[in-house]
Order: sequence, then structure tokens, then C-alpha cells
Amino acid sequence: MTFHDLHRPGDPLLLPNAWDYGSAAILAAHGFPAVGTTSLGVAAVYGKPDAAGATKAETLALARTLCTLGVHVTVDIEGGFSDSAAEVGELVQELAAMGVAGVNLEDGRPDGTLRDVGLQREILAAALGHGVFVNARTDTHWLGTGDTFSRLDAYADADGIFVPGVSDLAEIAKIVSATALPVNVLYQPSGPSLDELASVGVARVSTGSLLYRASVQAALSAALAVQGKAAVGVPSYADIVRLLPEA
Repeated sequence: MTFHDLHRPGDPLLLPNAWDYGSAAILAAHGFPAVGTTSLGVAAVYGKPDAAGATKAETLALARTLCTLGVHVTVDIEGGFSDSAAEVGELVQELAAMGVAGVNLEDGRPDGTLRDVGLQREILAAALGHGVFVNARTDTHWLGTGDTFSRLDAYADADGIFVPGVSDLAEIAKIVSATALPVNVLYQPSGPSLDELASVGVARVSTGSLLYRASVQAALSAALAVQGKAAVGVPSYADIVRLLPEA
């Protein structure tokens, strides 16, 4: 079954996101047919800022090792690590040659704005055509700016649409109805369940940085337990970002 075939509206692919070989390997060993990477986790492993275009080499190195696991691998390449459509196209071509099945390509920028829609369309066009599933991520909800539905229209040539940050089930249903592409949402523990997301036609549910953050919580809680102290909760995305160097 191809990676594209795993995107079934109403029967969504649950995509766990890994941050190193070990985390991906254990997910693959437990039967997940596809594994994604998480830019936050990769950034944290290497002590670099997230979503700032700082981890291109590290992301490529990780992708190369994950492609040996025998599962579909999709890679979070942030905004493509460049504003040059040609350079992003070359990056996706390099990942395709490794055996990568998909990429996430976002329109959010480090300063909290959205990339110009015309430029983002050029970048998406350059990423397409290499045999890689291009998941066009729009950060309208994540950043609280821009119009989601106009971005859905603009990115209609992509292979899939990813709208992280939306948690209202009715809003998710509207997004699904507004595009012919398979829709990906980010799982949130306080949001809709996998069954509820399936009921409105979602085709893919990603865990994003959740698994990395849960691993940090487990490690810290284990260390505190040795001291006889209580466990801590799962840190938020913002909690981890505050620990990382600034761009």
C-alpha cells in the first residue's frame, strides 16, 4: 500500500511523530505503517530553535536513517529551509532519492506571519513531481492569522492539506468539506477523539510534538521519583521552546 493510499477520509491514518532513530524504530516495531518526524523534537535533540530553518542537515541525516526501517517516512521540513522554490525542489528531490514517502511544507514563518501565498504556491509546485506526498500545512489556526479557506484553495494542487491548531469538530468538518484533498489535523489530548475526527472525514491525524514532550515528562518524572518527588505533567510546546536557543 502506498503512503497516499493510507490517507482514507473517515478512516484516518494515525501518524506518530518521532525525533530520532530509536523513537521511530520502536513505533515501526509496534506496527505503525508510517512514521513522521517532529521539527520540535529534532530541534531539541540538537539544541537548536524550532521552525527557524536551523536543522536542515540534521533533518536530512535523520531521514536517511529512518528510511531503513521498512515503513513509510514523512519528514517535517518546516518551510523548506529556504525561500527559494528551486532550493526546496532540490531538497525534496534529495529526500525522494533516499526513499522518503512524504514531506510537510508549512507557510508559517518564524516571525509569526504567513509566507506570501504566491511564493508558497511556487514552493509547493517545486516540491511536487518527485514522487513524494506533499502535505501543504497552513498555519492560519496555529498562528491565529490569515484565512484558512483561501489558503485551502491556493494549495489545491498539493497532495494533502494540514491545518494544525484547529480543535473544534464543527470547524474541522467545514475544512474537510471545503477541499477535495485528504485533510490532516493535529491530535490534541483535550480535543476530539480519533473516532470523532474520523466521523467528519479526516484522513490523517498527526501527533506532532506530543510524543517527544511525553517522553521528556516520563524522563523527568522518573528522575524525580528517585528523589521521592511527585511526577510532573507533560510540558507544553511553549515550555520546550523556552528551553531552546533563540534563532
